[in-house]
Amino acid sequence: MKPETTDKATYRTMGLMVTAVIFLVLIIDQLIKFEVKTHLHLFESIEIMPWFQINFTENSGMAFGMEFTGTWILAIFRFIAILFFCFVLHRLIRRGAKRGFIFCIALIVGGALGNIVDNCFYGLIYTESLPAYMTDAPAQLVSLGNGYGTFLSGRVVDMFYFPLFVWPDWMPILAGKTFFGAIFNFADACVSVGAIALILFYPRLIFGGTKETESQDAETPQ
Repeated sequence: MKPETTDKATYRTMGLMVTAVIFLVLIIDQLIKFEVKTHLHLFESIEIMPWFQINFTENSGMAFGMEFTGTWILAIFRFIAILFFCFVLHRLIRRGAKRGFIFCIALIVGGALGNIVDNCFYGLIYTESLPAYMTDAPAQLVSLGNGYGTFLSGRVVDMFYFPLFVWPDWMPILAGKTFFGAIFNFADACVSVGAIALILFYPRLIFGGTKETESQDAETPQ
């Protein structure tokens, strides 16, 4: 049986929604990174609340410590992943998939794009971020090609830190360590929220379901 497709008006509306979500995530992510990078020194921290801090760090975004060759491999992998998810979004919209399901994937795509921008362009458009003891001024946005590196050499900016609590001394292995000690950015959060929501709310659509389960899904609200 031929899969059901959406009409042109609905396809256009959903396409606009997906595009808006992706670009909104990308814009918010880049605005936050710009504010942090141009107003804070590297490793500088601002305590908003005891359990929430802005802690400016950077990472290369490369897997297993790979250098130049690894950068290209990682970039190619990321671009292929983005293209794959865009293709998936196109198919889902054409087949009239649930809006929530489509929204979650759009969040993942937007977040992935946010970190790709850092890797590709930050080395070209920003001066290097340094600790306060090494410089008086934070990094600045400069004209293309006058930054601290080259294309694909940019470092990903992270800033959100939630040190919720420290494990008590009587805890084996974990004693004295911070619970949820990761520092992340808005793009990371969008990818994580999108992925977790997919697993929690759409497991049958992710891991495969029969026509019976698909029809059951269709009866539930979107």
